[in-house]
Amino acid sequence: VDMLRIAEDPAEQTSEVVRTFSGHSGRVTRCVFGPCNKTILTVGEDGCIRQTDTETGALLKLVEAHERPIGDLKISKDGTCFITASQDKYAKLWDIDTLECLKEYNTERPVNACDISPLMDHVLVGGGQEASQVTLTGSRAGKFESKFYHKIFCDELGAVKGHFGPVNAVAYHPDGRSFASGGEDGYVRVHHMDADYFALK
Repeated sequence: VDMLRIAEDPAEQTSEVVRTFSGHSGRVTRCVFGPCNKTILTVGEDGCIRQTDTETGALLKLVEAHERPIGDLKISKDGTCFITASQDKYAKLWDIDTLECLKEYNTERPVNACDISPLMDHVLVGGGQEASQVTLTGSRAGKFESKFYHKIFCDELGAVKGHFGPVNAVAYHPDGRSFASGGEDGYVRVHHMDADYFALK
């Protein structure tokens, strides 16, 4: 992972690398800044989470988080926790400082994408069976759905269908009243929540 400095004047922007972060075995799939930009969190195909000091490049924490590759990482609106999605069929909620696993969501299908609601105590995950197997089954058997779970109690609250291939990206709108999903079928779908969704506790 290369870190570059953003110039105030776009005309002065260069490609000079300020610092390089390494250590994952395999491809790095996501990287985000931690609180106050003092750390960088990275995840990858090795199933690990690495927390690195932004200034020195020193590894602060290493967690073997999942048994298979991690494909997504999203930080909560308040910046206290984050969620990961993995091919091991789990999404997991983590403390952003200690990297302690707070909750696990067993989806019974590979998970490619995840997000945390900015409005409700909900998490959103998307996935489905592996792309290499898509042609061998229908969308129902492939489980190409976006699913909601209670963030605290880990109960499944509901699912939204529509894609004809694995769901590879999900994201809540900043107001928490809608979300978007992107699938291997080439479509981006925007979903608006109805009143019944907000009745879920």
